[in-house]
Amino acid sequence: MSFTEEDFSEQVFEALEQRGLVLKDKHFEACTFRRCNFGGASFARSRFVGGAFENCDLSNLQLQGASLRDVSFRNCKLMGVNWAMSSSVAHLNFEDCVLDLSAFVGLDLRKSVFRNCRAREADFADANLSEANCQGTDFTGARFSRTNLTKADFRRALNYTIRPDDNKLKKARFSLPEATLLLYGLDIELEE
Repeated sequence: MSFTEEDFSEQVFEALEQRGLVLKDKHFEACTFRRCNFGGASFARSRFVGGAFENCDLSNLQLQGASLRDVSFRNCKLMGVNWAMSSSVAHLNFEDCVLDLSAFVGLDLRKSVFRNCRAREADFADANLSEANCQGTDFTGARFSRTNLTKADFRRALNYTIRPDDNKLKKARFSLPEATLLLYGLDIELEE
């Protein structure tokens, strides 16, 4: 499949093997991608509005100047993606995805969903995750620094290290026993 047109609307793309694909200045409105391999692809200055990626490999995806709004990712591999290189992102929905080594630095991710994902070594520094749903996600080694987590939902999330004195946690939701991890960043002594 070659993407020779500039605009695509409500199309379904299935089982494409396009590692290293270069898409520049394309517009995808409410399109669905299923079982596609776009590892190492570049979506430079392309726009994705609505639509979904399902069971796709998008590892090391390049997003220079790309725009993504109301896009869902289900069962996708998105390792090593620097989302901060995009021109804008809004209302992203990640479910059952691998987001290891990804960077979301400084992004406005209000009301985004990171449900039942693996986000090991991901970087959320200076990001706005207010009202985000992070339930059931493994955040082993993830970085939260000056991150706005107001009203974020971390119930059943695992292995996070979030310092209350370095992040905004007003009305954020956590569940036990993982919530005890919030105490480790404080200058206190814990005894069992």
